[in-house]
Amino acid sequence: MTHRTPLLASLAVSALLLSGCAAAAGSVGAAPAPSSDVSSPAAGAPAAGAPASASPSTQGGHAGHHGGGSPSQRTTASGPSEAAKMVCGEQPMDRLTEILDLGQEPHTVDSWADSTFTCTYHLDEGALEISVREAPDKAAALTYFDAMQALAVDAAPIEGLANLGFPAYETADGSAVFQKDNFVLHVDASDLPEATGPDGISRNALAYQLSTTILACWVEHH
Repeated sequence: MTHRTPLLASLAVSALLLSGCAAAAGSVGAAPAPSSDVSSPAAGAPAAGAPASASPSTQGGHAGHHGGGSPSQRTTASGPSEAAKMVCGEQPMDRLTEILDLGQEPHTVDSWADSTFTCTYHLDEGALEISVREAPDKAAALTYFDAMQALAVDAAPIEGLANLGFPAYETADGSAVFQKDNFVLHVDASDLPEATGPDGISRNALAYQLSTTILACWVEHH
């Protein structure tokens, strides 16, 4: 699998200069407390082409994406951090709508389980899932990332400028995974066609562009 082009890398670096990132509004409900074991994926955990959260939450709901406030990098017993909820926020929603030239914003459903916040965007072509695993610290997040990469099928590192200085890899079926601080971000476009939207963007390119949009929000609010 080929690595990212210099153009994509340039676009990714430019994305870090974006402003106006907003946290998702609303709450995911009375979520269970985070798991105390987040050092590595649970036994039988899915490869990177599958959702990062192995256990669906029963507290999912429609996620608002026109909120505000400063994000927190800390997971609480009652739910995910504001930074994690940004994956269902205004910036990725606007970017997705722009790339695919959607007539209206897609419906989203979010969940919180096993220290993972997941936002699923329901598109006509299939589901796009973005998840964030919240670990206790950066070292634990990197351990989890390494385990995910080892389990992933056809994983290839994202290298050079394209990884923005973070550990990152992609899979042939349309996933992009980045580790930053105590977060592991997983954009999973594997349910979509190989090319989608009016410009026929590949699902790998879509996953990558949405990843850099979210990373830009995290960098801005760090």
